Amino acid sequence: MTIAQLNAAPGEGVEYVFPLPHSPRAVSTVRRRAEAVLTRWSLPTGAAEDVLLVISELLTNAVVHAVPPAALRLSSTLLDGRRAVRVAVTDMGPAALACGSSATIDPDEHGRGLCIVAALSARYGVEVHPEGASRWAEVLAG
Repeated sequence: MTIAQLNAAPGEGVEYVFPLPHSPRAVSTVRRRAEAVLTRWSLPTGAAEDVLLVISELLTNAVVHAVPPAALRLSSTLLDGRRAVRVAVTDMGPAALACGSSATIDPDEHGRGLCIVAALSARYGVEVHPEGASRWAEVLAG
């Protein structure tokens, strides 16, 4: 990412791509980089917090369930004439669960991430393509 991209105003068609190493620690690193972009875009605090939570949930989903490599794509868009931030995490598709692994997942601790994304987003979905899948969400930013 260049300084010019960091200082670009939202809505100028700039897309930021952050590779996601396949490691749980990578989520916080990529989230901090995305936070720097949101700060430069001067998002209202509540909207920025919502976007960051969506980013965290989609990145964690990719680290836990997907086949690497993965990347976060962050861009500004208009949704019904309103400013929004589009968050998309692209990966090589869902990873197959190991036999019996679902029995070890505590439903009180896991499984709510995509519900959180749905609650915070104006729109969200999944796009499947030959290279894998993109889980995306658009969060209103003001």
